[in-house]
Amino acid sequence: MTNSAATPAASVPVASGRGTLRQVSGGRRETFLPSLSVSTHASFLLRLANGDLGCVWFGGSQEGKPDVSIYFSRLPRGSATWEPEQKVSDDPSRSEQNPVLFETPKGDLWLLYTAQIFGDQDTSIVRRRISRDGGHTWSPIETFIDVPGTFIRNPIIIAANGDWLLPIFRCRKVAGAKWNGSDDFSAVRVSSDEGLTWTELEVPESVGAVHMNIVRLDDKLVAFYRNRRAGFVLRSVSTDNGRTWSAPAPTEVPNNNASIQARRLMDGRIVLICNPINARMAGESNMPDLLERIGGKVVWGTPRAPVSLFFSSDGGESFTGRIDIETGPGWCHADLPTLPQQGNSELSYPSVEEKADGTLAMSFTFHREAIKYVELAP
Repeated sequence: MTNSAATPAASVPVASGRGTLRQVSGGRRETFLPSLSVSTHASFLLRLANGDLGCVWFGGSQEGKPDVSIYFSRLPRGSATWEPEQKVSDDPSRSEQNPVLFETPKGDLWLLYTAQIFGDQDTSIVRRRISRDGGHTWSPIETFIDVPGTFIRNPIIIAANGDWLLPIFRCRKVAGAKWNGSDDFSAVRVSSDEGLTWTELEVPESVGAVHMNIVRLDDKLVAFYRNRRAGFVLRSVSTDNGRTWSAPAPTEVPNNNASIQARRLMDGRIVLICNPINARMAGESNMPDLLERIGGKVVWGTPRAPVSLFFSSDGGESFTGRIDIETGPGWCHADLPTLPQQGNSELSYPSVEEKADGTLAMSFTFHREAIKYVELAP
């Protein structure tokens, strides 16, 4: 059953009108984050220890171009207005993308993000900045992972034994060809000394499973993945604090080879946010000419809409209670200019977080022109 809390696509307001939440229904508030970039993408939400909500994303003229940088904004606890964006990266030679936040047990706020040469994800490295005042000021930029082709999308989690786990994926190109995503695989970086040193462990049989998102349950860890073949969200399990993982296997939730995110709620359930459509559902005849199939290993071009929530009470073995947050045709291709492209209706790369009062907070890419933020009351 679908419980629709969705609103249809609408025009994006000017920057001066962004940032302040407005009530659109009894249990829904929304706004656009206060970004001045022409194109924005890949937002990530984190509830900080003091109750504030932090959000990071990347913005610039077009994904992959060297003017793309990372931005940070904050929704103070109890406030209805996001603070002005803060630019937190600026390398004129690389496109800086896919930011994530992690708050350590000691209260330091880590910002991790990728940095790549234009158009080549297999050149990406991961950089880090640390804030010791909740994101108001940041340490100098440093290289965190220097292996080319390293990408991230989801955060560090702390296992039951205290180990820190950072899910990554490797963008590996096929010999003699330009990177296209067909040979990407996932791995977990593990630290037993609170981030001083790391060991990397590859997830078995994970080619095509990326954007690994680890959720800690009472008796195990479960991970959910974006599916490069645009089939279904994938899932794997670890019962030894992330040292070994089962091979990713399909869930019942469709996936379009676009980002997903999962979190454990305070009531113990898992909430999953994604675009629940796959290549078969879309139908090849309805897909844009940019559809690309490479040896059956990767599918690009499946629509990126709607944005929907699913809930699981059994550790992700099954999902129910679908809620559509935003609907639209969902056509997009990142390699084309954004604003002149009238058909660009992408609603993608969602992030979900639970506020202290149980409110569900969500952000997602809105037509590549803005980051939309939505709250649903408990």
